[in-house]
Amino acid sequence: MTAQNKITKRVVESILAQKLQPGERLGEQELADVFGVSRTLVREALMQLQARGFVEVRPRKGWYVVEPSLEEARDAFAARKIIEAGLIPQEVADLPDGAPLQQVVHQLREHISLERQAIADNDIAQRSFVLADFHVCLAECLGHRLLSTVLRDLTARTTLVASLYQSSHDATQSCDEHEDIVQAMENGDMALAREHMLAHIDHVGNALGSQANRPAGRLDTALKPLKTRKTLA
Repeated sequence: MTAQNKITKRVVESILAQKLQPGERLGEQELADVFGVSRTLVREALMQLQARGFVEVRPRKGWYVVEPSLEEARDAFAARKIIEAGLIPQEVADLPDGAPLQQVVHQLREHISLERQAIADNDIAQRSFVLADFHVCLAECLGHRLLSTVLRDLTARTTLVASLYQSSHDATQSCDEHEDIVQAMENGDMALAREHMLAHIDHVGNALGSQANRPAGRLDTALKPLKTRKTLA
């Protein structure tokens, strides 16, 4: 992994964990110190993040995490509904080769166990990350590698929205709704699984407040590595 990719990966993971907040300043020198690289490499990584819609340049001020509007939030949740409902096949027989239902369900239940553990530990950052990562995990389990990359960015965008507009959606409720999706899949009822998925995304989107909240943190703390599925394996 290149230095630029390492920086962009860590920034997106920190957004998913709600450790990096909307409107937070990303100083080039501070990032260079955190990652032990040159400001040139940091600038290249920030430009990649800008192209993906996560950061912006403010004239004479520098780089900042974007602050999505409510309209942009609605667009992001609408895009997720289209993609995530489409991830789930019409019938069990439509599952891709190499993704038997039993294996898919087993992997998703393992992921839900990580969610429940993070909730029990009251680990806010890890909890936020794994709850968002469930949707990426689902895409990967179903063999949709390209869509899993798209979903990672979309879930990060909606996580920024939830941070900015103080979502009231409870973590345990999200985990229970993930369980409902997996249970329907295990029962072979793919139509119900899609219904649960659409309802879940609606619940998260409808829980947003109307007033923006702009807390700020420290980059060296916000960008500490998280325990991802790969590091937990």
